[in-house]
Formats: sequence, C-alpha cells, structure tokens
Amino acid sequence: MRGAARTAMLLVLLLASVTVYSQIRTESPNGFWPTDGYGEAIEINGDVLRIYEITALSCISAGENLHKTGVGAANEIVFSENDDTVRLSAGISPDTRWFHDDGSVSNVLLRRTYSLPKPCRQPPVDTPIMNYRVFWETFEENYPFFALRKMNWLAVDKQFRPQVTQSTKPEELFGILSNMIEPLHDAHTNVRAKSIKRQFEGYRPTDDPRQKKNVARIGEIIETKYIKGGLRDYCNKQLQFGMLANSIGYLRVHSFARYSSDSEFVKQLDALESALDDIFKNSNRLTGLVIDVRINPGGSDVFGISIASRLASQNYLAYSKVARNNIHDPNHRTAPQRIIVHVSKRPSFHGPVALLTGPDSNSGGSGIKVALSP
Repeated sequence: MRGAARTAMLLVLLLASVTVYSQIRTESPNGFWPTDGYGEAIEINGDVLRIYEITALSCISAGENLHKTGVGAANEIVFSENDDTVRLSAGISPDTRWFHDDGSVSNVLLRRTYSLPKPCRQPPVDTPIMNYRVFWETFEENYPFFALRKMNWLAVDKQFRPQVTQSTKPEELFGILSNMIEPLHDAHTNVRAKSIKRQFEGYRPTDDPRQKKNVARIGEIIETKYIKGGLRDYCNKQLQFGMLANSIGYLRVHSFARYSSDSEFVKQLDALESALDDIFKNSNRLTGLVIDVRINPGGSDVFGISIASRLASQNYLAYSKVARNNIHDPNHRTAPQRIIVHVSKRPSFHGPVALLTGPDSNSGGSGIKVALSP
C-alpha cells in the first residue's frame, strides 16, 4: 500500500506541475515587462508589442509597434513589423518570459511588473539639458566597460555638463555627446541625430591608421597574386569564395549583415545557408580552408555560428553570453547563456582551417574567432 500511495502522490504532483506549466504557457502576456539587463522594457497590450529604453530619468519608445503574427515553435508568440521579428516563450514562472530577437544568438529574460516605472508615467521634456542627462544616465546605468577603458564617467560628466544650456543647438549637443564617448574607442557605441542628419560611430584605433585606406589594395593583391580562377560572389557580395594553391579554399567574409536584398532575418540566413551548401558541396576536394575576416565590421553572431557549424566535427561550447544587469554595479551580470555550435547535417568541411583577422575585424567579425575555437 505504501508503494501505491507513493505512486499516487507522484502522479498528483506530476499532474499539478503539468497544470502549472500549462498556465505559464497560456496565460495572457499583457503587461509591462522590464528586461534583465539591456536597459529596456517590453509593453504588451493584446496583439501589440512596444519596446522602451528605460533609465531612472526616462522611458523612451525604441521604435515602431510590433504586431502579433502567430504562434511559432514551442508555443512562441511571434510579433513582427516590417523586417523586425521577436518571439516570446514561457519563462520559469507566470511572471517571467524569454524574449528573443531574430538575429540574436541569445535570449533576454523579462519579469512582469504591474505598475509602470515612474519615468514611463511622465515622459521627459525634449530640451538640450534633458537630452544630455538621459544620454549620460544611459551609459551610467548600462555600460559595463568603464574600468576596462580606464574612464571615469563621473569626471566626464563634470567636464561636459557645464557646456550644455537650454540654448545649446542640436549640432553643438551632437558634438558634445560624441566627444564624451569618443575616448572609449568602442565600436559598439554611437550617436545618431536624425533631425540634423549626423552620426558618430565609435572606433577602435589601429597601430596603422592607413589600414582603412588600403582595403581595395588588400583585395587586389589577394585576387591577383593568390586566387586561382577568380572569386565567386555570394550573399549580396558579402561572401566570396575561391581557390588558393594546393586545393586550399579561400572564404572572404566582408560582414555578417546584408546577406539578402530582403532584410528579413530569416531570408538573410537562408541566403547564407544556401551559399555554404554551394561552397562546401565538393569539400572532399579541399585540403584546407582559409577564412578571411580582416576587414569585417560585424553584424549578427548567428551567421558566425552558422559558418562554424559547417566546420565542426562535434558539438562544443563557443562562448557564454552575459549582460550587465545592475544600474549601480557595472560588474553585476546576468546568468551566462551558453552558445553552442552544433554539427551541421548540411555540406561541411572538417579539415584544417586558418582564420585571418586584423584591426578592422569588429564585433561579429572578431567574435567568429571565439566561435571557431572549441
């Protein structure tokens, strides 16, 4: 009888857990969902999803509304607008969800709140001083690498805040904000001022400032001195493939973006996979492969992982991804998300590979170095 009682108890517990899990999956996601890290929040109202950038001072819409377009795999709720697609899936409780943006290798944890943060109840006024304050606060709460870049952000504020007044012109404010972050030398930072058609992109200094001027020359030398029979273009000319001496393949990756004239991410990924199918369809004839990302500004890490999967002979951990998630502590991080390279079942190459990188390999262009190093 005790065995039967235990079996009945386990069955009750199992049914209870299934019921709870079902409720998690089917409960309406309406509400306000701050992200764990990233300084954003997701608002869902029926079939409409909106993304906000949030600081202690501000709550600013990050773009157009996305609209529910259906239910994807594993009961994901899919929202899309133009070429942007995001997906919501069940979290670990009714008040958590996982948020995935197509084009990202990882997810973002959402936690529902039933009251709007104070900044969202009263939008900030659009003045030079407030714009400056929101800009400074955004970096103060979210940027994780001040110590690495050896920058005192409070000292930056003391230097630049007195330069901003209510009469500061947009062009002047643009210059001030750009000057604040230029010393970071971080290619993932930028200032975009649509109203005055100005843009500043952070950059990483190189030992040889002439490098960027030699892009065309580098390509010319490779094609005339080393390639046998020319290069074939793929993926909207973002990939090129040819042959070196001794049956060694040469794959040049100009970027991890713009792989199709259709900017929808799934179409770009399809373009890459089709290109790799063609490149590796006769891979048994290759004695080696050179991948060149020396001039690659980056893009989606998904593309780098896709290329790595064609070279993998076993599944392996490429890297783990974390984000800063504490506005007071730049060293506090989200739980690591493991990014796995899975062996592809499509045409592949499992021989020796050499990767060429350089000072102009940025973001995903340098991230592939990690993805290819099991």
